[in-house]
Amino acid sequence: MGVDMHDLVRRARELTPSLQARAAELDSARQLPADLVAELKAAGFFRMFVPRSHGGHEADLRTGMAVLEQLATAEPAVGWTVMIGSETPQLLACLDRETFDKMYSSGPDVIVAGGFSPQGTATPTPDGYLVDGRWAFGSGSTHADWIFGNCLLTPIGEPPQTRSALVPASQARIIDTWQVLGLLGTGSHDVEISGVHVPAEHTFDLFAGVPSIPGPAFVAPLMHFVLHLGAVATGIAQGALDATTALAAGGKQRLYAKTRLADTQLFQVQLGRADLTLRAARALLATTAGELWELCSTDPAGLAAIGPRVSATLTWVTDAALSVVDTCYRAGGGQAARDTSPIQRRFRDMHTFSQHAAAAEGWLGGYGAALLGNPGGLAY
Repeated sequence: MGVDMHDLVRRARELTPSLQARAAELDSARQLPADLVAELKAAGFFRMFVPRSHGGHEADLRTGMAVLEQLATAEPAVGWTVMIGSETPQLLACLDRETFDKMYSSGPDVIVAGGFSPQGTATPTPDGYLVDGRWAFGSGSTHADWIFGNCLLTPIGEPPQTRSALVPASQARIIDTWQVLGLLGTGSHDVEISGVHVPAEHTFDLFAGVPSIPGPAFVAPLMHFVLHLGAVATGIAQGALDATTALAAGGKQRLYAKTRLADTQLFQVQLGRADLTLRAARALLATTAGELWELCSTDPAGLAAIGPRVSATLTWVTDAALSVVDTCYRAGGGQAARDTSPIQRRFRDMHTFSQHAAAAEGWLGGYGAALLGNPGGLAY
């Protein structure tokens, strides 16, 4: 059994007021401040998926999703960044066991950041690879211990082969590029690895690697990551819904309106629909996570069949969360447009989230193709 879910979620809930109070600071810093990273480490969030044998909590999928949703409800950039950092052991499990053990020899709070897209090259050497590349969207790179980048192997074959390379953060360069609409505090800058020799034991196959760590958390980690994203999406939407309800309960009355927002039947209908939409999204995530965890635990061979549906689930959940946030923003009137409004911030965060490749509409087409007996295609 993993750590008690209620304990980790309780810790996330207890941090909510302090996280909300730091929203403007995170936007301005465009990264998580060092003291906040230390606080999140102390709470155990970055180690929640680390095996107990290595000092972690070994939390199950549903527990991790509940924690990420709660953190994203409080402060979306924190939810997103903890999501990235907490997935570290699932990435490192693609290394051999001896290397994994060395990575955690000094403690469980190891954080990796980097890029999934093959935007670098890895040239084989007698004992490793010479790596060059620059990767966008390195969330959490400003506080990471290690940086990885997915690379094309040179010379490039047919089909092209990829290999991910992992280097100490001191051997990578962070390039300040994170000037964006939302999720500002995630520090998702570009990262660069230039002319670095990476030993073979610090490289892995990101998409087809065999985990060296036993347990369901390390089976099909990319599917887990997709559902983690869904939990962050529902958290962002819940935060918008909470802020909108508080605004209405506080007596908000829009210009030209005859009654308070809370007494307006149209708003009540919109609020009710938005809440149920979010509950439906959360329920879909929960049932999908339960099914995925069961297959990882008992029947890994069955995972391929649900892969297209898992990916499409994130797209549908993202669309649902967007509709909730947009409803909240429209209902909030001019006050919701201010930078100080938590509704506006979640509007920006959710629309930035929706641009992630993992939430693209093409995954719905891939699932539709699978339903028609033609799995493997994406309708981009």
